[in-house]
Amino acid sequence: MYFQGSLLDVDTSVSLTPLGAAVQRRELGQGAWVDVRQGWVRGSDPLFLHLQTEVPWRAERREMYDSVVDVPRLLATYGPRDAWPHPALSAMREALEEHYADELGEPFVSAGLCYYRDGRDSVAWHGDRIGRGRMEDTMVAIVSLGAPRRLSLRPRGGGEAIGFRVGHGDLLVMGGSCQRTWDHAVLKTAKPVGPRISIQFRPRGVL
Repeated sequence: MYFQGSLLDVDTSVSLTPLGAAVQRRELGQGAWVDVRQGWVRGSDPLFLHLQTEVPWRAERREMYDSVVDVPRLLATYGPRDAWPHPALSAMREALEEHYADELGEPFVSAGLCYYRDGRDSVAWHGDRIGRGRMEDTMVAIVSLGAPRRLSLRPRGGGEAIGFRVGHGDLLVMGGSCQRTWDHAVLKTAKPVGPRISIQFRPRGVL
């Protein structure tokens, strides 16, 4: 799995650029919105390489129709009592909580990591509707490290899809009613793409 770093991300230390006015919001309707902050994480490529090698990635299998299949990505989950795999993740969580304090009103408590090894790895259309996200407005913040991939969104029940190409330290936040009224996915692609790690920060009771 060959990783091609960004020519713009040459810093070997990891730090965060300001959020504030640099965050661009797109209103989706029905109370749903998406925020994007490109290049939020400086030194994102060294952070990617650290997580790629140091996180105890696990493969999972799930039932689908009459068979059991491999989940097409590797996973890791960190809760509030776990030792997180790099101090930068705690710094991200704190910065997000400060920026979204008025809208979120509570802390992010978990970090779910997904490792997409190549274009064959994916996540199907879904919303984070297990738990509170099924009935309440909530927020999921995603930091993308490594090679860019397209995160697609479409209205729940059908409609025109939109997409955001994120990678190399970009931040994407889905908020408001987004988890209830929209679905999102990282679809398979036959195009040659390098590996990507996404970090999903969620508040209590949202899966």
